[in-house]
Amino acid sequence: MSLFYTLMLTVSLQQLESSNVDPASISEVDAINCRLDVPSYMQFAMAIGGEQKLAQKRRWKKTTSRNTFMNEYDLPQPIVVAGTYSTRRIAFTGDAILAILDLPDPAVLGRREQVDNAMSAEPLIDALVTSGKMSRSEAEAAIPFRKFLGERIIKDITDPAGKGESYGSRTVVARTISNATTHPGRTFYGCTYRLEMLDEDGTPL
Repeated sequence: MSLFYTLMLTVSLQQLESSNVDPASISEVDAINCRLDVPSYMQFAMAIGGEQKLAQKRRWKKTTSRNTFMNEYDLPQPIVVAGTYSTRRIAFTGDAILAILDLPDPAVLGRREQVDNAMSAEPLIDALVTSGKMSRSEAEAAIPFRKFLGERIIKDITDPAGKGESYGSRTVVARTISNATTHPGRTFYGCTYRLEMLDEDGTPL
């Protein structure tokens, strides 16, 4: 086990110990809506397929995902997120929980949630048009899939290293909206719960 992994595990356990929330009491809708702190979410995520078998108790059905970075579940009853969007499919990634929505254009939610697309194809299309190599319609046709990937930070908490300590931590909760070629016509809407380790000077490791 590497030193970095050992340190990350130590900080993660400290974060978990600081949370007194029962994972079974946490709603997936609250998690998707960024209503949790990072330690509470970590406990919840670990309980889904861990010893508590929370997914099984909630009658979630794990499904095969075309995206190797996701663990997907079908819910027994639909949930409503982002105000009016109903879905029975959710997914977990390394640090996020996502509702999979039947929405072809993520920009619709991006505008409403004030989440900008960090992977917009528009600058490339503009460059192709400006170069004279393609018309706008040709440039747009050359990029059939429009990637959307963006987030808006909701909570950002830093716990610096204390006196005599070598490491601190930073936790970030962020609204995230994205899409992927593995899920055509779908939008991922959810929340990221990140834990970062900091050295004694506050620099991320």
